[in-house]
Amino acid sequence: MSPLGLRSITDVSVLLRGRALSAVDLVREALNRVESRPELNAFTLLMRETALAEAERADIDIGNGGYRGALHGIPITIKDLIDVAGTPTTSASRVPARIATADAPVVRRLRDAGAIVLGKTNLHEFAFGTTSDETAFGAVRNPVDSSRSPGGSSGGSGAAVAEGIGFGSVGTDTGGSIRIPAAACGIVGLKPSLGEVDCTGVVALSETLDHVGPLARSVADAALLFQAMKGISVHAIAPAGGALTFGIPRPYFFDRLEAGTRACLEQALTRLRDAGYALREVTIEDAPITPDVYLHICLPEASCCHADRLAEHADLYSPGVRLRLEMGRYVLAEDYVRAMRLRNRLRASVDRALERCDGLLLPALPIPAPKIGATTVNVGEVEMPVRAAMLSRTQLFNVTGHPAIALPAGRGTDGLPRSLQLVGPRGRTARLLDVAAALEGVIH
Repeated sequence: MSPLGLRSITDVSVLLRGRALSAVDLVREALNRVESRPELNAFTLLMRETALAEAERADIDIGNGGYRGALHGIPITIKDLIDVAGTPTTSASRVPARIATADAPVVRRLRDAGAIVLGKTNLHEFAFGTTSDETAFGAVRNPVDSSRSPGGSSGGSGAAVAEGIGFGSVGTDTGGSIRIPAAACGIVGLKPSLGEVDCTGVVALSETLDHVGPLARSVADAALLFQAMKGISVHAIAPAGGALTFGIPRPYFFDRLEAGTRACLEQALTRLRDAGYALREVTIEDAPITPDVYLHICLPEASCCHADRLAEHADLYSPGVRLRLEMGRYVLAEDYVRAMRLRNRLRASVDRALERCDGLLLPALPIPAPKIGATTVNVGEVEMPVRAAMLSRTQLFNVTGHPAIALPAGRGTDGLPRSLQLVGPRGRTARLLDVAAALEGVIH
């Protein structure tokens, strides 16, 4: 069996520690996979020589008894919005890149745990989009169906992980940019609680909505990456046991779904019920105001973050990204303040929905991965802009700061992945991962 075919970091790490497998072999196979699927366009930079040198060092250290833990010798990728020392942080834009003089803290911590950086992944320019087709490096393609988007903005990360190029990736999530590509590509994507993972060394989009988190092929792997990114001891998680109860917020979140998505989600909920989990109907009050609250926070904050770059390089931005950034200049201060107050109301609404629940279960996406270049999509027989549809189930939890994870929930008759989103109490991402691990084998 191919070493990457083992899929699990836990399985591979046992072989690495016992020297039945080498880090060099893992890196070489990952690089071969990049070359075998050039149409995916998942990378802005491949760090071949550096990655192989780091792999050689990992093999020597492990052989000499210097094993650092489950991530030692494991190849991963980094979204090109995050600083990796000595490389340009391009944000997938033609706007002049900054050259990183140091690793971002999340990258440094992963390297301290022994992870090997294969390269930097393509994305929707400056993380301001959901499809990863507005990028100076060309559109990213979904490995399941290359005519379709891998989602965004962390599209290259999603595509790389789904294709088996490394065992995980570091992405960012301002409105769903980890969970959307995870859902579109059929993998796991974790947005931790707000502020739980350091965003230093990450190009900001919206400073009060930005999150950093992992994409991986299993909950267990996502947990290992999250622990390292947070700077805590890396250890295997234990799936939550006992009688678990989940809230199902049908109003708004289940109102309009593409038929195949609805079928997969209802099948997943039936499996959970049959497995003995309690499902109860809940309502997240005021959820329909989420898009307005989100836009009145995100647009002006993004415009402020980009003010200097826009003043000097406006013509180098992709048209759609530039338009959204310029729209932020026209949001009134009173609208921003009002949105921040409504944000507190939404946060309290999610807190209430979580009372007496171990988590909330809802769609991660209301649709399968859209065709590349599509501007609208049918959602429950209603035509919507692609961007609005893809953000509609994820953006609330950026506004409120609750941790949320996208989990594979099977495939439709079209062969495309569908995904369930699990949301947990604020500040309890570790518990969310334990609960997600318990659900993973049941719903997929």
